[in-house]
Amino acid sequence: MQNVKKFQLPLQTLSLVTGFMVWVLLSSLMSFIKQDIALTAGQISLITAVPVILGSVLRVPLGYYTNRFGARGLFILSMLFLVLPVGYLSMADSFIDLIIAGLFLGIGGAIFSVGVTSLPKYYPKEKHGFVNGIYGVGNIGTAITSFGAPIIAGMYDWRVAVLVFIIPLIILAVFNFILGDRNEPKVDTSLKQQIMSVYKNNKLWFLSFFYFLTFGSFVALTVYLPNFLVSEFQLSEVDAGLRTAGFIVLCTLMRPIGGWLGDKFDPFKVLMVVFAGLTVSGILLSFSPTIVLYTVGSLSVAFFSGIGNGTIFKLVPLYFTKQAGIVNGIVAAMGGLGGFFPPIILTLVFEINGHYAIGFMALSQFALASLIIIVWMFYTDKLNISDYIVKNAGQAILVTDENLRITKTNRAFEQITGYREDDVIGRNPNVLNSGEQGNDFYKKMWNQLNQTGIWQGEIVNKRKSGELYKQWLSISTLKDAGDNITNYVGVFGEISDAEKA
Repeated sequence: MQNVKKFQLPLQTLSLVTGFMVWVLLSSLMSFIKQDIALTAGQISLITAVPVILGSVLRVPLGYYTNRFGARGLFILSMLFLVLPVGYLSMADSFIDLIIAGLFLGIGGAIFSVGVTSLPKYYPKEKHGFVNGIYGVGNIGTAITSFGAPIIAGMYDWRVAVLVFIIPLIILAVFNFILGDRNEPKVDTSLKQQIMSVYKNNKLWFLSFFYFLTFGSFVALTVYLPNFLVSEFQLSEVDAGLRTAGFIVLCTLMRPIGGWLGDKFDPFKVLMVVFAGLTVSGILLSFSPTIVLYTVGSLSVAFFSGIGNGTIFKLVPLYFTKQAGIVNGIVAAMGGLGGFFPPIILTLVFEINGHYAIGFMALSQFALASLIIIVWMFYTDKLNISDYIVKNAGQAILVTDENLRITKTNRAFEQITGYREDDVIGRNPNVLNSGEQGNDFYKKMWNQLNQTGIWQGEIVNKRKSGELYKQWLSISTLKDAGDNITNYVGVFGEISDAEKA
């Protein structure tokens, strides 16, 4: 059993490599296909974008069914099914044939959600980011096809090049049958229940938006670069394929590094750097009239999107432990859809004004919006944690503003004093005054508090019911950067009879 588990990461990563290899067949061979089949620029953009549709939409159910039936069966069925559209593509002789084949080739991209749902079951939480990053190396499959398919097509024919990819599909189907885990832990919750439990959570949609940008930019440039480099910079098909492969390899290698960074450091801070980098990259692509500047812009997109891809899937199991399958599917689906629109938008922009600057500037603005959101999430998360600690602390906590008006209390405060937070908000803490301490006591307390910023001691206070009780009280001052007092924080616990004795 233990040996079977050890095989799952390399096996599922190889399965993803194979799926991604066939996913980008159309875009990798488009410069050859358009010589054989008459196509307009708009048709070419649509054909290269179509595989992304099914590759995105199916990620949701595949993530769910992976939790229910396990990765082994899903990978076997996917590999065998992909043989059909690959074979059909080799016989295509019209625009419609290419659209149909491309639609079903999308399954090769959809299997991404199988591994990101299955693999975390075999590893502790502190390794989820790195493990999903390693699995994400399966992106290298797109590089293999982008570089290898044009070479085979140049030596023989693009139809022969397509048929060659049936071989790895069959091999991986056999490998999954033999080495796949038959006893993978299952989660049998209905799809509707899982969706209903997460769809209102804003973190799901923020993570989806982030992945829409990071993975979407990777997919968009992967399917767009081969034909774009040939038509825009007059490169040969093999040279364009090699440059596209370089883009893919860099992005792929950054993915496990992004996962590791998400495990090692605060993933929010990592994503801040990612989106700042993508903002600059989009601007650079907008103003890159030469192949050198365009290469720098493209590779910087690969660098930052790769890190972002790895880091985002560290956050999914962090926030959605019990619904990881469906959430992985939704986030992955949005990432895939992120690769569908840019090629079409870029083509439309070019047809309208003759250049691509506005399209690439849109990437920069989306990245900037993501940066703003991630900064907001980072500080909101910190505030939520602080609020949770205050509310659930074992000691009673009372917070006032600089004018001694109560602004916050917690559950322990209510249990000890009998006052709910609504009863005391805006009031002075002297609502608890028992009258047992004289003016000299409070004068000394405030003198020490103003001099040292802290006071501790035993005090008698009064509950809401009028009952007197003893407590050990600690008062601290909070100050801003200008050394001005902004708040007073009182922390206290009741002294029991046993402690009095």
